[in-house]
Amino acid sequence: MRARRSDFERIRSVVVAADADEPLTAREILDVLEAHGEEFESAHRVATVLGRHAQADEVEVIQDQPYRYEFTDSTN
Repeated sequence: MRARRSDFERIRSVVVAADADEPLTAREILDVLEAHGEEFESAHRVATVLGRHAQADEVEVIQDQPYRYEFTDSTN
């Protein structure tokens, strides 16, 4: 039986593979996920998952309007 990847790992792997040039909003990340065949509940869920991992310095949250997210080098 294959282990299910965490939501964070699913997001990170797709966004890193997409090689984004700049930080992305949760909506943009959701669009990238969908373009790569990954189903995800909503942009709000993406933001929640990434916000939790920002506390562990795995993601940088750029507090602008709207918030943007960038994975730190330690997760690449």
